[in-house]
Amino acid sequence: MATRQPPVSASPDTARASHPVQQGSPTNTDTPQVCLRSRKFAADPHSGYRDLRKRYGSLAPMELAPSVPATLVLGYHTALQILNDPDHFPSDPRSWQQRIPADSPIRPMLEWRPDALHNSGAAHVRYRRTFTASIEGIDLHGLHSMVEEIAVPLIEAIAAADTADLVSQYAFPLVFQVLNQMVGCSAELGQRVATGTAALFDTVGADDGMRTLSDALAELIDIRRAEPANDVTSRLAHHPDDLTDEELLAQLISFYGAGLEPQQNLIANTLLLMLTDSRFGGHVLGGSLSTRDAIDEVLFNDPPLANVCATYPLQPILLDNTWLPAHQLVLISLAGCNNDPAIRGGDRTGNRSHLAWSAGPHACPAKSVSYLIAQDAVDQLIDALPEMRLAVPPHELAWRSGPFHRALTALPVVFSATH
Repeated sequence: MATRQPPVSASPDTARASHPVQQGSPTNTDTPQVCLRSRKFAADPHSGYRDLRKRYGSLAPMELAPSVPATLVLGYHTALQILNDPDHFPSDPRSWQQRIPADSPIRPMLEWRPDALHNSGAAHVRYRRTFTASIEGIDLHGLHSMVEEIAVPLIEAIAAADTADLVSQYAFPLVFQVLNQMVGCSAELGQRVATGTAALFDTVGADDGMRTLSDALAELIDIRRAEPANDVTSRLAHHPDDLTDEELLAQLISFYGAGLEPQQNLIANTLLLMLTDSRFGGHVLGGSLSTRDAIDEVLFNDPPLANVCATYPLQPILLDNTWLPAHQLVLISLAGCNNDPAIRGGDRTGNRSHLAWSAGPHACPAKSVSYLIAQDAVDQLIDALPEMRLAVPPHELAWRSGPFHRALTALPVVFSATH
């Protein structure tokens, strides 16, 4: 087995002269381009990751958007090395975004904001401290009751018919209402937040989406500055670190960005697995594995955030025999890394070593909250409608295009109408 080479900073000329390196990111038109935004890739991303790994190894050159070259990380151990080395792989994108077209569809999703996700060093520590404090204030017992209270009327509404779309009629409205209550957001403001967040993940109308999202959350900040309550926004607004309105807005954008789309997708993808895999019952009833097992399998195989965790080396770096340019995007493919043949094999039931929550200093601080919402949402539905089944063959399901998420457009099911 070849020895894994640690990151080494050097000049490009020196590195190319002394090492048999490949070019890790596209810098000319001769480099084969890979598009994560296409419908073809969305329909079968795992074949795409396999082809990329076969051609390039753990680090694949790609074009994330027009005129936006990047390196996609497909190796599990390589990803861990990057995620645990913020000195060589900082998450601050400001040096990168200076070179990115202002109208790029992926810029609003990745550009710098004063939050933990887009900063390193002391700034990251400060922002993460406030964000974590706001999450730790969530009462998990109360959250369990909240999910049940929201799920029951949604289930009653869809149970009155003999068919339903579990994305639009269950996963989305449930997560939408839960997050709004956790954040202290009204339904009207929350709807604007949801519209803006979806545009960012789809990279369609992303600029307008960011404006819609920011305007709605700015109104929420004004309300909770004046009228604090027991919610995430109030805890952020009145934290001893005294966040500015701009900083507070950035934390809330991160909260919704990590909570709304990913949580909805996690629930939908888990339900799909349980409806189609005999280990979980096939038609839900009678499976031998638990909902938690299904959630973890989804987080391994089809994580709701498929390609995230962006880093931007400040110096040219040699990694895995590949030259990574300075100030160019290095994007972790959580889906690609979780399915790396180097770690595949054997029964992974109960194995939670996947990277769906990221790792290192930027690991998700809301893992327990996310698990609870997803598990309670799925359990409530399958307990009430245990005989539901897919309304179409699995291969006819459509997936939303976009470079960042793994998201169904719809999850149609049928079942016997019941009271």
